[in-house]
Amino acid sequence: MDAAIPALTEMPKPQFVMSAEARRIATYSWGDDDAPTVLCVHGFASSCRDNWVNTGWVRDLTRAGYRVLGVDQLGHGASDKPYEASEYAMDALVDDLITVLDTFLLDRVLYAGYSLGARVGWQLAVQAPEHVERAVLGGIPDGRPLARLQIEQARAYAVHGTPVDDTVTRNYVTLAERVDGNDLLAIVALAEGMRSADADPDPANPPRQQILFATGSEDAILEDSKRLADATPNGTFVELPGRHHFNAPGSRVFREAAVEFFSARASNAAT
Repeated sequence: MDAAIPALTEMPKPQFVMSAEARRIATYSWGDDDAPTVLCVHGFASSCRDNWVNTGWVRDLTRAGYRVLGVDQLGHGASDKPYEASEYAMDALVDDLITVLDTFLLDRVLYAGYSLGARVGWQLAVQAPEHVERAVLGGIPDGRPLARLQIEQARAYAVHGTPVDDTVTRNYVTLAERVDGNDLLAIVALAEGMRSADADPDPANPPRQQILFATGSEDAILEDSKRLADATPNGTFVELPGRHHFNAPGSRVFREAAVEFFSARASNAAT
């Protein structure tokens, strides 16, 4: 085995960026600093390691010649985990990413996001288009984000260990508990904050960049994802065979489509 391969998927120590709200946001970097940068932003109750490293994305993107800049969103991974729902508004999550880009002196990046990370990426591309050259957005829209999660059941489980009856909520709790470093009370606060303050991606005001949408064939939001791609002027869509919402990030089809999509920028620039 090539001795260099393990280094492509090691987890470096986080570099912390201070948000406007004085919260620490953990970031991770792989690859050549001078290479085109892909900003990778994970989904709800996941982390940079869980969504992008363990699934082979960092390995594949760095092999393809990209620098990867990964982020643990607020409430996840090694980032700060406040328990106040008000701290998880969409504008704050977008601003966190802009602060990360400013700290790393990056004007414009490629973007890869899944689920919550894709929702934030959509908003970043709309509100600050100068920062996003093109984007891969997986697993959106999911109705009003996290609307199916039963907040009180999740909180009762986190505080008292009360069994969770609702199937969707139990799935999210299981997901949150399997990711190292997660704090279930912070995850519940995030879900509550997103529910009260966020709206679905607005198909009447889509990003104008080239956007690749990707959703699993077994995901309940599949048809909504296709419609969102159709409503996006420069949107394309790839279906991930045999994948549902929780295991789509590990799809080889997803990774290969993303690398091809990002690589197309160079081909377009040369023509």
